[in-house]
Amino acid sequence: MVKKIFFAIIIFIVIIPLGMWAAWFFTPNQKLVVAVIDKSVITQNREKHLSLNWVLNNNRITKTSHQAYNAKADYFGFFPEDDENYKIKGLERFTHTQLKKLSKDADAVYFTDTYGVYSSDWYKKGDGAGKPGLLYGGLSQNDVDFLKLMKKEKKLILAEFNTIGSPTLSENRHEFEKLFGLKWTGWTGRYFDNLDKDRNSDIPQWMVTSYESTNGTKWNFKKSGIIFVGKEQQVIVLEEGTDLNRSMPFIKSTKNARKNLSLPAEIKYPFWFDVMQPDLAINTIAASFDIDVNAKGKALLAQHNIPFSFPAVTSHTGSDYDFYYFSGDFSDNPVNFKSSYFKGISAFKSLFYDDRQPLERASFFWKFYRPMLGSILKNQKAKL
Repeated sequence: MVKKIFFAIIIFIVIIPLGMWAAWFFTPNQKLVVAVIDKSVITQNREKHLSLNWVLNNNRITKTSHQAYNAKADYFGFFPEDDENYKIKGLERFTHTQLKKLSKDADAVYFTDTYGVYSSDWYKKGDGAGKPGLLYGGLSQNDVDFLKLMKKEKKLILAEFNTIGSPTLSENRHEFEKLFGLKWTGWTGRYFDNLDKDRNSDIPQWMVTSYESTNGTKWNFKKSGIIFVGKEQQVIVLEEGTDLNRSMPFIKSTKNARKNLSLPAEIKYPFWFDVMQPDLAINTIAASFDIDVNAKGKALLAQHNIPFSFPAVTSHTGSDYDFYYFSGDFSDNPVNFKSSYFKGISAFKSLFYDDRQPLERASFFWKFYRPMLGSILKNQKAKL
C-alpha cells in the first residue's frame, strides 16, 4: 500500500507536470503580432497585462516565428525602473508614417489600461504628500489615430476598462465612441466586501468626502455593497440589504457567447467596471453585468440614469473588422505566470483559487478571461 501511494505521488507531482510541460514545449509556435498598450504599470510584475501574456504563452502565440512575448518589454506605455525612475514609451512618440507601418505589421491591438500613473502613487518618498499631477495616461490622439488605422486594415481590436474614462480628454473619448459605436455613461463601479470606511483601507477618503458633501449625510455604511463613481466624482453607494438583494455583481453570458467564446453562464466579478452604452445596430452584447437591486436600489440607480444591467463584453465581428470591449479590469488578475508553461493546466484550475472568498479574482481568470481570450485569438489566427 505504501509503495502504491509513493508511486501515485510521483506520478502526480513529477510525471504528469513533466508530460504537460513537454506537450506545451513541443506545440508549434503560432506567430500573431499583438500591439499591447498599458499606461498603468506601477510594479515590475506588469500585473495590468500579465493575464494577457499568460494566455499568449500558454497557447504558444509568439511575436515572431521563434520569440515569445515578454511581459516586461513587449508593450507600449509606462515602464517602471529602480529608484523611482521610469521611461515612457508609448505611441505618442510615433509619427503618422510609423503608426501606419505598425498597423500593417500588427495583427491585433489590445488596450489593457490607459488610466495612467499619478505622481502621488509613484513617488513614495519625501513628505508623504506625493508630487501632484498625472505623470502619464489617458487615450491620446496618436492612440486614436492608430485605432482608426487598425480598423481600416480590418485588424482585431481589443480594449477594456479604463480605455476612455478619466484622464482621457473628452475629444479623444468621443472619437473612440464614434469609431466603435460605444458610449461611456460616465459611471464606473466596484464591489466592496466591507463598506465600513474605518475597516476597509481600499475605500479612499475622497470618495467619503464627495459622498458626504453631495448627499448631505454621513457615511454610515457597514455591510458589503457597490460604489458607483461619476466622471464629476459623484459617489453613489448601494448597500446589501438596504439597496441590494445580492451585493456581488455577476456577469451573465448569452447562449451564443457560451458557445463561441467558451464563456460560463454566470460568474462573480468583484473588481472595477464601467457602465457602457453600445449601439446595437453595430455591436452585439455577449455578456452583461447584473446588479441585483431591490426596489430602493433600483430607484436610486434610476435617479442617476444608471441601469442595473449593462454590457460586460461588447463585440463587433465581420468582414470589416473585429472589435471587443471588456467593461471591466479583465486583464488585471492575480495569476502565476509559471503555470502558463503547462499544456492542459486548465484541467487543474480548481487548485488555483477558492471561489468562496468574495474578493478573489483567480476564478474569473480561469473560468472567464482565459477561455474567452483564447477563443478570440484562435478565431483571429484562423483568419490570417
